[in-house]
Amino acid sequence: MKNLLGSSIKDLENVALDYGQAAFRGRQIYNWIYNYRNKNKNIDQIEVLPLDFRKRLKDDGFKLSELSFQEKNLANDGTLKLLLTTEDNESIECVGIPTEKRLTACLSSQVGCPMDCKFCATGKEGLKRSLKASEILDQILFIENEMNRKVTNIVFMGMGEPLLNIDDVLLSIRSINEDFHISQRKITVSTVAVPKMIKKLSTNSFRILGNCQFTLAISLHASNQIIREMIIPSAKHYQIENIIEDCKQFVRDTGRRVSFEYLMLSGINDKLEHANELINLLKGFQCHVNLIQYNQIDGVEFKRASLKNLKFFQSKLLNNGIAVSFRKSRGLDKNAACGQLRQNARNK
Repeated sequence: MKNLLGSSIKDLENVALDYGQAAFRGRQIYNWIYNYRNKNKNIDQIEVLPLDFRKRLKDDGFKLSELSFQEKNLANDGTLKLLLTTEDNESIECVGIPTEKRLTACLSSQVGCPMDCKFCATGKEGLKRSLKASEILDQILFIENEMNRKVTNIVFMGMGEPLLNIDDVLLSIRSINEDFHISQRKITVSTVAVPKMIKKLSTNSFRILGNCQFTLAISLHASNQIIREMIIPSAKHYQIENIIEDCKQFVRDTGRRVSFEYLMLSGINDKLEHANELINLLKGFQCHVNLIQYNQIDGVEFKRASLKNLKFFQSKLLNNGIAVSFRKSRGLDKNAACGQLRQNARNK
């Protein structure tokens, strides 16, 4: 099957010309695909195209979508979580996080995840496969269609490890930038960190995108190697000091500041000693720390740190020259943590 999602104007003009149509027919397809108000995902329903052209495209296996709607949860704060089904009957999640001025799409890059982070529901069932660029992009359209507004920001913080699917993630970023008209600077790629892959990410970015302007976010969640291995078993293959060195090289290669995600877990990584260790690890380095409230998951022993500890931790970092912000959890009343909706659906 040939998915037209992710195709450029030039690509679609060439498709039209190949079928003996005028080039503007390709532009009509392009405008239909990327207009969030067009909720129909079937070539038959692109009514601006001649009926015979639509039929030939469909008969030859062209399509606009490979995902189908399965379930949705809307939280009291407006956060929308979607469970979508792939053509091979797997389930993936994506989330729309609205504010007054922006709509952030949290996208999955894989079906499941091999990293097995102990605080995350996604890794409990392991990795099924990586997503194609078209499947990544389709998540944006589903969010826009359901929320009836344009996505303005992208975070690859859904299911999966983006650095184990680098090329399709970068191909989707190219389309997000060129076709969805979202600046790379409004895109964040979040990773647990995989050996040798941070360098590959920057190298392939210049090859596929021509530059590297998105934000790299490292899911660090610990101030030392022992704690990191306890909550992220795959960390045993990648020493925390080596991660920091590779991030420093990423900054030199791209000129982009690196963000570090730090999930505050009560009694695990939220003490004064941990703040001091983190300061020593990151000082003199062009970076930013996001302190995150933990989104509780059934069957997981971790508890969220107190707001008092979180604010103390934040002030300690700030007073030592580390740029830091506090990110509140969204969708708490609707199981919006990564993997929860998929897990709940499988348990029904």
